[in-house]
Amino acid sequence: MHPDITLNATSQGVPPAGHYSASVTAGGFVFISGQLPITPEGEKKAGASFEEQTRVVLDNIDACLSGAGVSRQHLVSVRVYVTDINLWPTFNALYAEWIGDSRPSRVVAGVSELHYGSAIEVEAIALAQ
Repeated sequence: MHPDITLNATSQGVPPAGHYSASVTAGGFVFISGQLPITPEGEKKAGASFEEQTRVVLDNIDACLSGAGVSRQHLVSVRVYVTDINLWPTFNALYAEWIGDSRPSRVVAGVSELHYGSAIEVEAIALAQ
């Protein structure tokens, strides 16, 4: 591995299910892999309401940020994938409550399917400290 790349560890987040890191710091940025609605205990919440799935995903983003030593205010870009674009207003309201006054760039894209039957997945980029 390149010496300027740090694999960030967190005791609070969901361990990756595949061959990747939940977040990596490189080049002054923290790159957070796509987070699904899976609790730190490994419970897949795909059958839960969209609101609950969204809250679990945002908690996972928080855990990744914390593991990298940064906060939501360091976010510069957020990508959101939803299986029902009609849920955009619901997501937007929950996201606005979660992110507060920060306004990183953002994409919300409708997709046909997500892993484990999830309704939402979020990936992000933050400034490193």
